[in-house]
Amino acid sequence: MADLQNIYDQHFQDVYLFVLALSRNKHIAEEITQETFFKALKNIDSFQGTCKISVWLCQIAKNTYFTYVDKQKRFESDHRYDKASEYNIEKNIVDKAEAIRIHKILHGLQEPYKEVFTLRVFGELSFDHISQILGRTESWARVTFHRARQKIQGLLMEEEQ
Repeated sequence: MADLQNIYDQHFQDVYLFVLALSRNKHIAEEITQETFFKALKNIDSFQGTCKISVWLCQIAKNTYFTYVDKQKRFESDHRYDKASEYNIEKNIVDKAEAIRIHKILHGLQEPYKEVFTLRVFGELSFDHISQILGRTESWARVTFHRARQKIQGLLMEEEQ
């Protein structure tokens, strides 16, 4: 039990900031963070140790947050329309197609490029927070992100040819 308390004490802030960056809402971040640690406690036996515990916790938090968002979307009324999107249907289709292309490329990237890019772009974490989560220096996080972005751009250009 003391080990679980240490994990909670050491990683609560990182997980909370990660979820806060995703949700941009303190109450949701608190709720998701608590649920993350509850799920981690229930599934601690499934932690294989192939990554840092903070990365495992952030992955649980991310999945928990996206599940929460999906549930919220189901409760929204289907007949609410965004006037801006009515006029930009073509742009939305292109943007979604481009996002799918980028996600496919990102899925094929090697670690740590995939993780650093995901934390920076989708998690909107600072390089300092990324370095803390991954246990590296801030400059390493910056360089890794830059290289990941170059790899993605290169692969996008190859696809277009």
